[in-house]
Amino acid sequence: MAKPTAGIRLRDRIGSITSGTVAWIYAALLIVPFCYFVVSSFKDNDGIFESPLALPASWDLSNFTEAIRQASLGPAIANSAITTVAALVLTLVLALPASFALARATGRAGRIVEGLFSLGFLIPSFAALFPTFLLAAGMGLFHTRTFLVLLLPATAMPLAVVILTQFMRTIPRELEEAASMDGASAWQVMRQVYLPICIPGIATVLLLNFLSFWNEYLYALVLIGPDTAQRTIQVALPTLKVDAGTDYGMLMAGTLFTLLPVYLVYSILQRQMQRALVSGAIKG
Repeated sequence: MAKPTAGIRLRDRIGSITSGTVAWIYAALLIVPFCYFVVSSFKDNDGIFESPLALPASWDLSNFTEAIRQASLGPAIANSAITTVAALVLTLVLALPASFALARATGRAGRIVEGLFSLGFLIPSFAALFPTFLLAAGMGLFHTRTFLVLLLPATAMPLAVVILTQFMRTIPRELEEAASMDGASAWQVMRQVYLPICIPGIATVLLLNFLSFWNEYLYALVLIGPDTAQRTIQVALPTLKVDAGTDYGMLMAGTLFTLLPVYLVYSILQRQMQRALVSGAIKG
């Protein structure tokens, strides 16, 4: 029995070393372009093309200040933050009750409604652009971020409802029955029983939708416009330019402002998202 055990240990060790090596190689493939991106934001065009991976001669913040000045990135960042946070809150306010109802439904109607939500994955985003433009103009909300706040949750509902519904279905019905026997209403059951257990699923929905909302460009460009005071940072960045051509150092400096919130949100929510993935793998 000793030989098979030793062989299994050797195989596990080789597998662990191989997987660790592949993970480090993949991490290097991600880190090197990011380091190039950060270093280039402190250089001018000559420094970027002559010595791409070399450190800058000086860590001057002029590219950042010039990017903020030229593209008015301060208001643009504020507009993106307001739009994203408001859309995330509205998405959860709509998706949580819908998911709770679908998770508790046992009849055919519940399956039909869930299937209708799933159909949202089949609609390309650009296909609804022109009708959305007409709707915004008809409502008098064209060139305002208010309409974008109302639109983004509609695009996120299919994914949010499907994820939260499947997560809520893993919660034992005995917990709900015990709470109901204690006199809890349906709202109290959702708020006190389901929501605390669904934190990893909620974090997953928040993270995925944050990436989508924060990086939204097409609808923000068409509905808000590139030259309005309510434009988002994704729309403001392409306006960075100089008379002699594109200043890539300044452009990369401005783009860093879009990456920092993504990194911050991911750092906060990554552990909860990992719990959701591990939980789904175990229960699956």
